[in-house]
Amino acid sequence: MSQNPRITFVDDDPRASELFARFAKTEGLTVHGFQSVSAAQTWLEKNATDLIISDLKMPGLSGLEFLQWVRSRDQTIPFVLITGFSTLDNAIDALRLGANDFIKKPYDIDELVKLAHRMLRPDAAAEPDPNDVQRAMLGNSPAIAGVYRVIDKIRDVRINVMIEGESGSGKELAARAIHDRSDFASKPYIVIDCGALTDTLLENELFGHEKGAYTGASSTKQGLLEVASGGTVFLDEIGNISDAMQVKLLRVIQEQQITRVGGVTPIKIDVRFIVASNRDLAQMVSEGSFRHDLYHRLHVVRLRIPPLRERREDIPILIDHFIRHFASRYNRPAERFEAGCLERMEHYHWPGNIRELKNMIERAVALSSGSEIRFDSESQTTPPWATALGRSPTTGAPDALDADYPTLDVLERRYIEKLLKEYEGNREKTALTLGINKSTLWRKLQGYDQALADDLLP
Repeated sequence: MSQNPRITFVDDDPRASELFARFAKTEGLTVHGFQSVSAAQTWLEKNATDLIISDLKMPGLSGLEFLQWVRSRDQTIPFVLITGFSTLDNAIDALRLGANDFIKKPYDIDELVKLAHRMLRPDAAAEPDPNDVQRAMLGNSPAIAGVYRVIDKIRDVRINVMIEGESGSGKELAARAIHDRSDFASKPYIVIDCGALTDTLLENELFGHEKGAYTGASSTKQGLLEVASGGTVFLDEIGNISDAMQVKLLRVIQEQQITRVGGVTPIKIDVRFIVASNRDLAQMVSEGSFRHDLYHRLHVVRLRIPPLRERREDIPILIDHFIRHFASRYNRPAERFEAGCLERMEHYHWPGNIRELKNMIERAVALSSGSEIRFDSESQTTPPWATALGRSPTTGAPDALDADYPTLDVLERRYIEKLLKEYEGNREKTALTLGINKSTLWRKLQGYDQALADDLLP
């Protein structure tokens, strides 16, 4: 690899190349951007590169065809594919054809830069980055230090891990850190949201299918567990899978082999499973809604991610990082919050945890006009981002959200009520403010009494 790594970036949207090049430059990376595969091919015929990142769908030659062209000439250049959710099957095909990794749209630019670093320096992937609070759960708190002590102890063993923690606390970041800091960091890492798929779709995604297995199965398809062999699979929201799927998954974990849908031949795999759920799996076991044998197969190592209120000393570090990140993204001069505002943020309970903090800072920076982010004291209306702090910026008095000492569940419910009423029942705006997707919001609402749901939902 060259002293100053060079990246070939191909995307028909010139803004994507410009943004990536600007961020990569601050990391000591040089990006050569192209808007078509053919232009990139012409350049690569005469120039060397250390990494190739390409969009999948483009006018003319596709990213998949580009990958095949690259692999026919060089088997060693790291290749990353950018894909939309609707083209996930093509991304799996790309891994089979020799791609090293893929990233789904819409991606965070920081995430792409970190992925580039991992591809360029795989041996350094397991080393912690003390400034990477976007990707990792870093800070100065003893709580986070304890998380990383556990992660480092299992870096050389392919052992199953159950991650527990509140919504927005960073469970997916923890799963990624477990993989990145392991001895298997160069192997595939695949995330599967069990809550977003029906049984049939989940089985097809996990195990794949043989040609002719059902109507429309025109060719054989590898499952994600097969593609991920040697690496890590993160099963998010595992508490949502059915009993029948729990039985099938248990067998796979025990035997480390799968059988494709419509197939009869077992296929050996070697996968480390990491699972997480917003639901209490231990309670589900006691209630009989989650299999105890599957629970104990997965609960080999327990990793609890602390909520933000248990690591308040990390809040200033996170705030500083997110301000710099979004100020660069949105070209704003923002550098800091005013002192009074910062103090309130440090004492706020953050029921949505880091996700809520990040989303609030993004709005604050986007709406800012100077180096110091301030409450609009001259306005009679509360700035949209400031409502998340649960107090009136003009009076400093606590509102109904902080009027007593409710449990976290009650507090979360009140907060959702407050936002739904403020947004006149608009679930999309409410979910965006909460930092969750609409399906998660819908499940929370279903857990409330029907009268409340009828009152709040349009």
